[in-house]
Amino acid sequence: MLFSAVLSLLFLHTAVAQRKDADLMSFVTLPEVRALKWEITYHDRERTAPGYWFVAPYGQISPEQPTQKYQQYQVGPYIYDGDGKLVWAGSLQYDNRNVFDFRPVTNIDNETYLSFILNWELDGGSKGNGVLLDKHYKEQTRVHQPDALHDFNMHEFNILPGGKTAVACTYNPQVINMADFGRPTEESWVVVGGFVELDMQTSEVLAQWDSRDSVALHESNMFHAWDAPWGKPGWDYVHINAVDKNEAGDYIISLRFTNTVYGISGETGQIMWRLGGLESDFDMNFTFSKQHDVKFVSSNGTTHVISMLNNASDERGNDENMSSALYIELDTATMKARVIKRINRPDSNLTRLRGSVQSLPNGNVFAGWSERGYQSEHAPNGDVLMTARFVSQRYSTYRAYKGEFIGRPAAPPDVVASVYGTNDDDTTTIIHVSWNGATDVAGWNFYAKAYDRGGDVLIGHANKTDFETMYIVDGYMDWISAEALDVNGNTMGKSRVHRSDIPSNWKAVGFQGSSIGPSPDDPSIINQVNNDDDDAKTTEASDDKEVINNHDTDTASADHDSMGVDMDMGSDDDDDDTQQTYADAKEVAKAVYRAYEVIRGVGGLLIFILVACSVGGILTGMYRLIQNRKRRSYQHVPSEEGLPVEEIHLRSQAHD
Repeated sequence: MLFSAVLSLLFLHTAVAQRKDADLMSFVTLPEVRALKWEITYHDRERTAPGYWFVAPYGQISPEQPTQKYQQYQVGPYIYDGDGKLVWAGSLQYDNRNVFDFRPVTNIDNETYLSFILNWELDGGSKGNGVLLDKHYKEQTRVHQPDALHDFNMHEFNILPGGKTAVACTYNPQVINMADFGRPTEESWVVVGGFVELDMQTSEVLAQWDSRDSVALHESNMFHAWDAPWGKPGWDYVHINAVDKNEAGDYIISLRFTNTVYGISGETGQIMWRLGGLESDFDMNFTFSKQHDVKFVSSNGTTHVISMLNNASDERGNDENMSSALYIELDTATMKARVIKRINRPDSNLTRLRGSVQSLPNGNVFAGWSERGYQSEHAPNGDVLMTARFVSQRYSTYRAYKGEFIGRPAAPPDVVASVYGTNDDDTTTIIHVSWNGATDVAGWNFYAKAYDRGGDVLIGHANKTDFETMYIVDGYMDWISAEALDVNGNTMGKSRVHRSDIPSNWKAVGFQGSSIGPSPDDPSIINQVNNDDDDAKTTEASDDKEVINNHDTDTASADHDSMGVDMDMGSDDDDDDTQQTYADAKEVAKAVYRAYEVIRGVGGLLIFILVACSVGGILTGMYRLIQNRKRRSYQHVPSEEGLPVEEIHLRSQAHD
């Protein structure tokens, strides 16, 4: 059977693809996208928070050379559901550029937005931006940093409540005197770390701070008094990687290479206090180091709760045996600090680079451990509820987030249909559909037309169970579209009409029918035959049930055996009749299609004749007008653009 052969081919194709790149997803409707697969373990799914995963896979920090791409369109912003199924691939929209700090933004209004850092371009065409998208995946704004800075730094794009401003990290090479190292006659280039607060609409710098005059060289754990001076860009002596702001207008920042969190006054720009490092101002009975993603959880007067990822390690070594997420309470009146929650990395390993900690609305904690996309969700008491990581070992994500989001793509669903067959009466149409970014599609209705101007005929329905849905329909369906439905059956969107793909040479693919290949079917005729057949089977089954129920108990078994034989024989006859009816319907469909082609051809001829007649009348009138004007003197009429009138006319036609 053709159906079995098609399924075998599909299975073989899938098996080959898995052997080649088993860690990547592929799609018929988005052939350019190669999304990463996940390994997921749920320990207690009922206690997890609702929402999607927001990650931005990348292979290397700098933009990749075209020859270094393992496959096209893998890096960039991606949304997945809790089963690791793709929801949105943003790699196409942003041309395979690296993206960092991709997150849902819920503090602007009643809508959820998406924000991320778009990395600088390899050719220097763009220094990168902070980007904000709406639920239609349309850009609301792009924010850039001051021209004096090299690029939009990858570590932080933190939109503050109300959505008017955002804070971001800055890196700026400067020359610093080495007097702090007891070498006042020497200077070295140093990468100064800082932050800016930017206007979201104009990119105006509203506040700016850097470490040059506030953080001495000796606080760094990366460079020492005996190190030689460096040329440009210099020592990265503090390495800022996070910044946040509270309602009082003060900031906290994380400097990884000083193992310190700093409180910065929003009024004076002065350091108010240091937590950790060589010069901590707090009485504390815990340590942390190489930290990332420091954020305010709450801030009220002199009491603050902050969260961070305690990496406790870097490329040079480790200070603890495993990384952890920390929640720390600070009392700036008594200058005491204590850990109120510690969540160890579930696999007891170390995150040497990157990472994030997110407090979810239900009290859960979502931690991104970065390498290979490793992430985990924890109950408020620290219980591990879920762990997941990329199947691929080639990619990481700088941070990972979870949140609820409603996606309503501006683009319509994508549909691809292909026709397979071995003879004129045995053809199958395979339809694939997806809607990149639509978050709550429950099912798909599939439609076909007998010809391009025909009416839509419903040919089937399928529930959505993955990013891409496949539907197989009997017959050669030529003009295909798909309609997305929500859980209540309401229409969410409809694809454009797609004409089914067919082989350019039917004989070359083993077709045994007519030399020109099969003709498209009229879906309304095929549907009617199938519906009539279903009705007949339903009626027959009902009649059989009634006959069986009317038999006496004593003879029921024998009569049932006898009826079983009759039913089997009758079923064969019915199958023959159905096959004949279907074949007849196919012939009718072909006749209808051929008639339509003739009508369309004749219609085209009639239109040509009508146009020709109309043009002939116009030409006759123009000829008479010209003859009448020949007696008048010629006058040049200049055009508005200084071009001959006929060139304007032709250009206008081309434009139209």
